[in-house]
Amino acid sequence: MKTVDIRPGVSVLAVLRHLNYRPWFALGEFVDNAVQSFIKNRKSLEKIEGNGIKLRVDIDIEASSPARISIRDNAAGIAEPEYGRAFRPAALPPDRSGLSEFGMGMKSAACWFAPRWSVRTKALGEAVSRTINFDIDNIINDDIEELKIKEKQEKPNSHYTEVILEDIFHVPVGRTVAKLKEHLTDIYRGFIREGLLELRFNGEVLVYKEPKVFKAPYYKDKGGIDRVWRKDIEFDFGDGLSVHGFAALRETASVTKAGFSLFRRGRVIQGSGDEGYRPSFVFGNPNSYRYQRLFGELHLEGFEVSHTKDGFRWDENEQPFLELLRDHLDSEELPLLRQAENYRVRAARAQLATTAKHAVSNTADAMESKLPQVLPTVADAEPVDTPTVESPHKSTLANRAFEIQFRGKAWVINVELADDPAESQWLSVTDTPENKREPRRLDLRVSLAHPFMVRFAQTDTEDVEALLRVAAALGLAEVLARDSGVRKAGTVRRNVNDLLREVLSEP
Repeated sequence: MKTVDIRPGVSVLAVLRHLNYRPWFALGEFVDNAVQSFIKNRKSLEKIEGNGIKLRVDIDIEASSPARISIRDNAAGIAEPEYGRAFRPAALPPDRSGLSEFGMGMKSAACWFAPRWSVRTKALGEAVSRTINFDIDNIINDDIEELKIKEKQEKPNSHYTEVILEDIFHVPVGRTVAKLKEHLTDIYRGFIREGLLELRFNGEVLVYKEPKVFKAPYYKDKGGIDRVWRKDIEFDFGDGLSVHGFAALRETASVTKAGFSLFRRGRVIQGSGDEGYRPSFVFGNPNSYRYQRLFGELHLEGFEVSHTKDGFRWDENEQPFLELLRDHLDSEELPLLRQAENYRVRAARAQLATTAKHAVSNTADAMESKLPQVLPTVADAEPVDTPTVESPHKSTLANRAFEIQFRGKAWVINVELADDPAESQWLSVTDTPENKREPRRLDLRVSLAHPFMVRFAQTDTEDVEALLRVAAALGLAEVLARDSGVRKAGTVRRNVNDLLREVLSEP
């Protein structure tokens, strides 16, 4: 029986399970090998299968014990002359210009996933398939330096490779499975997009959905024509290092989906899934609007990557790269950063409603708990009136009413957030006096459709809650001032509303 030499360095196989891999990058090693084999042998494959042949990679996970993962492709297989290099640790391939460049990908990923794994492959043009089995504990304990190859007769024109990982250490379940699909789709979007690769995960074809690009006038020209906020990026900073791709603003802001994806040799190295490349030098802090809108694809040429292909080895080049990138992003012909930071779009009602419920609940809790103790002190202070008006309860997103006792009388205070675009006031106050049947009722209503809120507080609960609390304090202060005999106490609120709309909502 034939054997394959796996010397030198078989002891390193035991260490590979401790690599700092993430499962999508580990699985990506197998996909990389398939893509590289397909590209290298494409002409030969087309002679057999026709010009319409597409690389297909199937990843199937069986999570029930004993857990098992299989990765199968229809690329050109591992030819007999390549066997020694393919299964020997750190044996560099003769051509390192593609996706297989370190001689460790399949071995390191397989050992990270499982203590036992096998490879069955049929090379195009050969008359046999070959299977090799790895049992890492046995190899290390018995100092095995050669593994037996099982051969089986097959048709010369068949071609495939199947890797089976058994008793796996890291079983993808639950949210990890969703993240695996998301990251793998992102990482191989280029090959999926061009029709070269069909990637299947547990039978599901992974499809990349292109983010919609923001269309709107320039923020300084609100009445102007819509512009498509997308631009090509290309620059060269010497020593064989260059960048090309595009940058754009997302139609819908997203904390998790924005950011750049950095490509090398056609696949994403950094910035897949919810881990977009977002250096603060370009994106600002996580609360900034550009952090949630800016995205793009940048292809880096001449840069080295880590051996696990999950990041670039920048050396001293990242800061020059970021400086050139920022200059290109915000150049005058289409200033993406300024537009992202200064253009405001009202959030969708569903997003507003969730934020509003949290903000109203938290604010009302605080008021209900503290007001009975605080109000007497505030009310008895020296006074330092525009009458309140009935507030039409339209487009309410969230509200909460509670009752307190103040100076022997019952008060019902209603805190409300609304999104009626016809509402011109940021804060409206309705003060309904008590009668024989009903307690005094005070309505404090804040509009999330007001330009000030659209600019500064939409879907972030803490932002909305902070401004709602300020509004509640302002409304209560006005009512208490009026009760103390202050004339025209509502003038302050009116002026605040006007200033917020006409002055403080603008960039």
